[in-house]
Amino acid sequence: MKISTDAASPEQTRRKTGSGYKPKSFLALILIGFSIVGLPLIGALVYSAVRIDQLSEQSRHNVYQATQITNGTSVIIGEIMAMQRSVQHALVLDDASLLEGYFLAHTKFENITNHLSVISLYPEQRLPLEKLRLLETSLFKEILNLNEYPQELQYLLERFAGLLTLAQEFSTNSFRMIGENVGSMSEIATQTRSLVEWELLILVPLVIFLALAFSVFIARPIRQIDEAIAQMGRGRLSRPIQVNGPQNLVYIGERLDWLRQRLLKLEDQKMQFFRHISHELKTPLTAIREGADLLAEGITGNLNRKQQLIAGILHTSSMQLQKRIEDLLNFSALQAEIITLVKQSVKLEKIINSAIQAQNLSILSKNLKISLNCPELSLECDKQKLDIILDNLLSNAVKFSPVGGLIEITASYHENRAQIDMTDSGPGVDDSDGSRIFEPFYQGHNTPESHVRGTGLGLAIAKEYAIAHGGNIELIRNTGKCGAHFRLTLPINSSESTT
Repeated sequence: MKISTDAASPEQTRRKTGSGYKPKSFLALILIGFSIVGLPLIGALVYSAVRIDQLSEQSRHNVYQATQITNGTSVIIGEIMAMQRSVQHALVLDDASLLEGYFLAHTKFENITNHLSVISLYPEQRLPLEKLRLLETSLFKEILNLNEYPQELQYLLERFAGLLTLAQEFSTNSFRMIGENVGSMSEIATQTRSLVEWELLILVPLVIFLALAFSVFIARPIRQIDEAIAQMGRGRLSRPIQVNGPQNLVYIGERLDWLRQRLLKLEDQKMQFFRHISHELKTPLTAIREGADLLAEGITGNLNRKQQLIAGILHTSSMQLQKRIEDLLNFSALQAEIITLVKQSVKLEKIINSAIQAQNLSILSKNLKISLNCPELSLECDKQKLDIILDNLLSNAVKFSPVGGLIEITASYHENRAQIDMTDSGPGVDDSDGSRIFEPFYQGHNTPESHVRGTGLGLAIAKEYAIAHGGNIELIRNTGKCGAHFRLTLPINSSESTT
């Protein structure tokens, strides 16, 4: 993948982003989230507090009014009876001075009725109280007119009975109104409790939903940054990085995308270097190989034993160097995502035997035994790339097998897929290498000291070629055998493979 232009700077990227409002900081986003989640609860608490305060104030007022009316009614009845007794005493004893008690009771009666008229809120209470005051006032005026003639007060005594009846009627109406008011207050309290319960039933799920929504919303930019870093760590640099959220986190996302583009550019430069240096090395290497072959064949003259040995070393070393260069070229093609498959029908046993034949010298030099069990299977694949896959797997098994060791190759057929298991008798793959054995350039811990170290690209290239065919290569653990066990799976039909 090539990049034709320089990576855009974060400032340029920021100018391309939308103009929608975004919090300036992650802290501001958290505060906004808590505010929105807390507002319904605060509103419900304030409303409930106001309702309860109103209910409490009304209850206090009603209790005060009921107490005052109850005490006032008792005082009124008592003063009416006191006024009646005073008039009776003045009439019986024919002494006008005895009416002083009446006047005192009248003064108290006026004071208490004036007070009750102020605190009485309902017409049902005020009307009997007003009748009571008017009747008592008329009696008071007549008594003032007959003050010097006590013997003429006889006919007024019966009117005190009516006055007392009105007072009792006022008392009855007042208690009835108090009872109704208490019932109304109880109903209001029930309604308030029901309202609070409904508020809880509605607000608790709402607040939980808002809390979860804002948790996801707040965690999203962090998750995007974490995913972007993970993708960059895996070397997946093709997808642009975009972080949605507060401005400071958006800026971090822009910086990561800028870094991604810089890494892409460096990766492209590295791949160009691989391609160029590999091609540059192939030309002199070809000349070295041809010269070594000419010397070994005696074209330039017969060689003695030492000269033939040197020519053989040159030929072997040039072959190894050519293998390393081909690995680099194949790896650069993989990195550039240039994998083209030219498929044809091949016999699996034939291609495995071809790979064994290619490694024959190494197998003979270590006196290795090859156990091959392969049924008659044909599959459509890229023969050249399957050769590379099998060659890399087999050369890896030869490399790690001890002298006189055994390499088992077993092919089988499972659900329209060919399965090839290759097991050597070497030390096996170290536990710390299991997750990284297919990484490019990775060298395991159990590499034999006597063996020339490779590039660490063989298994990586083999796995990529297997995936390109629609198959896979995996390391099998816990098979009960010593050594490394690799399993190659390939589709039998070409329709299951990918190019």
